[in-house]
Amino acid sequence: MRYDFLIETYETERIKVLSVWSEFADADLAMRPRAGDPRGRSVREQMVHQCVSEDLWFRTMLAIDVAAPPLPAQETRLEFIKRYAEDSGKRLSALREKDEPWWEAEAVFFDARRTRAWIVTRRIAHTSHHRGQQMAMLRMLGHRLHSNYGPTADTGGLMQDHAPTIYAYHDLASLLKGESSSGQKTPLPASPKQPVTERPDSK
Repeated sequence: MRYDFLIETYETERIKVLSVWSEFADADLAMRPRAGDPRGRSVREQMVHQCVSEDLWFRTMLAIDVAAPPLPAQETRLEFIKRYAEDSGKRLSALREKDEPWWEAEAVFFDARRTRAWIVTRRIAHTSHHRGQQMAMLRMLGHRLHSNYGPTADTGGLMQDHAPTIYAYHDLASLLKGESSSGQKTPLPASPKQPVTERPDSK
């Protein structure tokens, strides 16, 4: 099916969201990019937005309803992880059942009409955008970062320096198990000695 790549992308993107959430601690949830400035969502508000926004898009634009509340009863980091893992897994299963005519049919997208393939593409981009904001917040908090796509400053630096890709967990099952028992992430190497940017600031 020509749209399998979108299903595969959604499958990996949901895991990337959960991987980033696993890097936070419960004590981080109230943190904002700039203290006292409500224009920047807190970590908790980012998690709420991901859950509520994705639920709304799928229900109203794609007619995929997982018949579950989008938010956990207890808004802790682990409960957000469990809630989003379960609901996004159901959405993934629903997408796998759709045929090409479903993907190519139009649906309402805010004040316009777009194909469902277009809407899912935009949803993936929207999720990636917010995940990038959250990774920046992890840096502000001083946390080390595992890979989300490729190498990071904490896995060895730049791709051209042959830095490795090191994911926090090998799969979703190990993430859920690990985070339910105080975390069992893949160890990260010592910080690289070479600059981790193509244009290091001159001293």
